[in-house]
Amino acid sequence: MTERYSRQQFFQPVGNKGQQQIRSKHVLVVGAGALGSASAEALVRAGIGKLTLVDRDYVEWSNLQRQQLYTEQDAQNKLPKAVAAKNRLRQINTEVKIEALVMDAQPANLESIVQTADVIIDATDNFDIRFILNDLSHKYEVPWIYGSCVGSYGATYTVIPNVTPCLHCILKKVPVGGATCETAGIISPAVQIVAAYQITEALKILVEDVEALRHTFLTFDVWNNQHAEFKTGKMKSDKCSSCGSTQTYPYLAYENQLKTEVLCGRETVQIRPSQRHLYNFDELEKRLKKQGKVDRNPYLLSCQLPEQRFVIFQDGRVFIHGTNDIQFARSLYYRLLG
Repeated sequence: MTERYSRQQFFQPVGNKGQQQIRSKHVLVVGAGALGSASAEALVRAGIGKLTLVDRDYVEWSNLQRQQLYTEQDAQNKLPKAVAAKNRLRQINTEVKIEALVMDAQPANLESIVQTADVIIDATDNFDIRFILNDLSHKYEVPWIYGSCVGSYGATYTVIPNVTPCLHCILKKVPVGGATCETAGIISPAVQIVAAYQITEALKILVEDVEALRHTFLTFDVWNNQHAEFKTGKMKSDKCSSCGSTQTYPYLAYENQLKTEVLCGRETVQIRPSQRHLYNFDELEKRLKKQGKVDRNPYLLSCQLPEQRFVIFQDGRVFIHGTNDIQFARSLYYRLLG
């Protein structure tokens, strides 16, 4: 037994064998915000063999209140969250192999990663991606753990392919609207509670203690002292297109066209080109300096316009802050990047 993990190994359900299993496993964490930060740090401290972090965003000042891996310097430098997280996690445990990917969580990007993962942890902020994870989970028979939080509320659910009802069975379709961190705020304890449940379920899967898994959809409101669970067994549907007898994985369908979306709860539009496009930041900086103040790092370039902020990532994605008007955002995109 090594001293580093001794207290975890003294816990009987883990033990020496469980620690060896943890060390041999690969976890994919999708999203490196509040839940992703907490989950990634816990897994790295637990001695996971490999951690893959996927996130499309960069660190902003409003993140620092609850996203525990990041510093003021990260926000000042607009460092991509996946990169900033990897930098911090390396300081915590050099034994863990950490892969940080600055990209959109889309089927084409995730499919090869999911195939090698033992567990997927949902640390995203929208249901479109969660339904993609749900379909990938069932296509490749990889367990995934749903988690969400807003205000003082949180929810989590563990999906085991071929055993439990999937998210599609429970919700039927992608929810529209609802409170977000931008509209209802969020307190850090809600994040920590959801992450604690998610990581505990992940550890059970990693050490193969399936009997200990929780088969309920759990919700809580930590501020108002409320806690509820409901059993989901009877919700499993043989007609479900994600996990039923005829699986078509509807949320993995991809049309090869420009993708535009308003980011969850933010006055920001993301534009994702149909083809990966690598920009020459030197040339782009010269062009955009005529439009406004330009800042850059190795991962992104930012241009402050009079009323909007234009952020271009190396993979071709663009964030347009200061609007949720998709048509306006598209016209601005074509005017500046044409």
